[in-house]
Amino acid sequence: MPKSPKLLDQVRNKIRVKHYSIRTEQSYTDWIKRYILFHGKRHPNEMGAEDIEAFLTHLAVEGNVASATQNQAKSALLFLYREVLEIELPWLDKVTQAKVPKRLPVVLTIKEVQSLLSHLNGTHALVSNLLYGGGLRLMEAVRMRVKDVDFARREILVREGKGFKDRVTMLPEATLVTLKAHLANVKILHDEDLAQGLGEVYLPFALDKKYPNAAREWGWQYIFPSKNLSVDPRSGKTRRHHIDEKTVQRAVKQAARDAELVKPATPHTFRHSFATHLIQAGYDIRTVQELLGHSDVSTTMIYTHVLNKGGKGVKSPLDTF
Repeated sequence: MPKSPKLLDQVRNKIRVKHYSIRTEQSYTDWIKRYILFHGKRHPNEMGAEDIEAFLTHLAVEGNVASATQNQAKSALLFLYREVLEIELPWLDKVTQAKVPKRLPVVLTIKEVQSLLSHLNGTHALVSNLLYGGGLRLMEAVRMRVKDVDFARREILVREGKGFKDRVTMLPEATLVTLKAHLANVKILHDEDLAQGLGEVYLPFALDKKYPNAAREWGWQYIFPSKNLSVDPRSGKTRRHHIDEKTVQRAVKQAARDAELVKPATPHTFRHSFATHLIQAGYDIRTVQELLGHSDVSTTMIYTHVLNKGGKGVKSPLDTF
């Protein structure tokens, strides 16, 4: 009889069946591995609520990890028990959820955004302009395909955003010329790859089996491809993936220094600023919610804080003298 797959292989298989991203796969398998090693390589079947609590407490107390990191570890373990081991026990829902502190987002003024963008160049500048101009998340931008941009309608179709939701946002007029020139260069690169017998790109949900030629089609190519070819860890195929989002993060961080911004700006700050500036301009909160892809309007409402001048719009008694 063939041996049953190892536990981590079972986890990987289940994650792929559910179409989770490779980042989630890497994160979950890493946390599960750390959980097992923490308990002396005992099998999770032999452990329960107290063992999970002990591990999560260790992360918080000894590891001093952030609450979001601790919750990510908990999600990985719940996935292991529910989805892989198929153990549905009452203690799973009682495992303490770390409290994530509620903080207001960092928002730049329009002048600060202009200054920050002026210190960026090339691809990083174009990505950042789309982040601010369309309210995109960083991974939504770097994962964009050629077919997702509609120049005629001035729209960007964001596919599989957070929560696997599609949405439409605007394609800023200010990016049209630069984006078209950029795509012309990407097309040359893609044609060179095809001439070498390459040119494949990763397709989601096993579409490469349903449409064998789609992976080489121009429409499916990443708008921001990597300069280097790489081997897909899942399929083993040599492909050109999208650019590493860390390069954009580093570029924005350096641009913030060059612009001498006091605020801690990151690529996500562009999205916060996009939402806030639209609300300041008088756009309806529901419209902003739709552009951002928020499920609940209460998430979008956090950006209304900028409409309240300091102290909820209350005038300080010191200013009455």
